[in-house]
Amino acid sequence: MTKPSSTRSTFKGNKSALPSKPCTVCGRDMTWRKSWAKNWDDVKYCSEACRKQRKGAAHGD
Repeated sequence: MTKPSSTRSTFKGNKSALPSKPCTVCGRDMTWRKSWAKNWDDVKYCSEACRKQRKGAAHGD
């Protein structure tokens, strides 16, 4: 017999309770992710595409 899905994880799916901030390029809200836990203050871009288009990137990084 399997356990009900509510007992498998402590996360209840309430993403509105997670912190968010805007992407510095496009302004889209980025919601906190577990993979960003150690460097949340340094996260600036919502995607690889925005990172490549970052402001002031006149030279080919």
